[in-house]
Amino acid sequence: MIHSFHGGIHPPENKHFTNRIPFKYLSVPQKCYIPLQQHIGKPATPVVEVGQFVEEGQLIGQANGLISANVHATVPGKVVEIAEYHTPYSEHGLCVVIEAEGSFSTSGKVREKNDMAALDRDAILEKVKAAGIVGLGGAAFPTAVKLNPPANRTIDTLIINGSECEPYLTVDDMLMQTHPEEIIEGIQISMKILGVSKAFIGVEKNKALAIKALQTAVTSIKSEDISVVPLRTRYPQGAEKQLIYTITGREVPSGGLPMDVNVVVQNVGTIYAIREAVLFDKPLIERYITVTGKIVQKPGNYKVRFGTRVIDILEECGGLTENPAKIIMGGPMCGLALNHMDIPIVKGTSGILFLAKDEVEVDSFRPCIRCGRCVSVCPMNLMPCDLGNAVEKQRYDIAEKLHPFDCIMCGSCSYVCPSKRPLSHFIKVVQTVLSAKR
Repeated sequence: MIHSFHGGIHPPENKHFTNRIPFKYLSVPQKCYIPLQQHIGKPATPVVEVGQFVEEGQLIGQANGLISANVHATVPGKVVEIAEYHTPYSEHGLCVVIEAEGSFSTSGKVREKNDMAALDRDAILEKVKAAGIVGLGGAAFPTAVKLNPPANRTIDTLIINGSECEPYLTVDDMLMQTHPEEIIEGIQISMKILGVSKAFIGVEKNKALAIKALQTAVTSIKSEDISVVPLRTRYPQGAEKQLIYTITGREVPSGGLPMDVNVVVQNVGTIYAIREAVLFDKPLIERYITVTGKIVQKPGNYKVRFGTRVIDILEECGGLTENPAKIIMGGPMCGLALNHMDIPIVKGTSGILFLAKDEVEVDSFRPCIRCGRCVSVCPMNLMPCDLGNAVEKQRYDIAEKLHPFDCIMCGSCSYVCPSKRPLSHFIKVVQTVLSAKR
């Protein structure tokens, strides 16, 4: 039985720019600026030196603690700098800069496939950790940690997130259309790690070709353990808590995690990367992204090496028809606005969106009119209007009682506000203030 979560919105999808365009490989740039922080947690520790020559896929950053992830060379060549650059995570993020040189040792070459049946759970988990895999849906949480819950938590269900509910983005849709069999293999690997016997692939109904491809792949393995679940198209269907409730009817408690209701959720791109790491010992050095917007000359779905700058990607895509009013890394609802194009692509980058002037609202916001629209669309049943008013008055004591940490930052409240109030921003402010006090 499919359940329906509270609230949600239906923004224009704008997926038509790229949802029928097959994957293409972008050229490798002459220089890659590879951040050592491409994940939640501590940055990786550099294990190479300036002047050293590295091979493609070589470890250049060692995970620093439990909540961290390995970082690998995305191109072969010479380390010309280890210095601070502007990254998606910091204005002063430490990067290993590699000037491409030499032969690519793995790209385009057939690798021997490992026998998964011969690998035990711990060996499989170690391959995921060694590969530096993190959540590719945007959160970038280290995957090996997520697949290894505490001993006192029992997981009985794996959910694969193929919703891709953000407007404009189509990279997951195309991945499911293009590599359904590989995704199923990745699911089977993840199920073995978790020791679960049931997995669900949640896909919004606006991705009919992806649903059909996955259903065909599941039928071919004659397994009843994996089910494709077509979902109502509604934002934020892809948020973990909403996806879990929709498919299982289980509600993650306030302040809780999916494991509190015996569930682990993985993005479909992460599942694909798990398969590549376990079966072919391939580190995470590249990913598929969507480059889109009506002012992009050649919008599409591209495979890109981490450390490639936005400016280099745009040049490969033919440039723009006019100067952008806004550049967003990710989607328009949850993405990160960029103030220049020298920022490199990282593991959590799902897309780059270029918006024209007529697509960006620049009006200043006005006082709350108490219409309640933000309350009606909030998928977490919060009071965004009251949170916003409290933050404006710097009454963080009041805001704290309104459960700001339950906010999933989907932006639905800001989207529907007739006064154009930046409610998500207000809530982020109070989260930051209260976190600093803890």
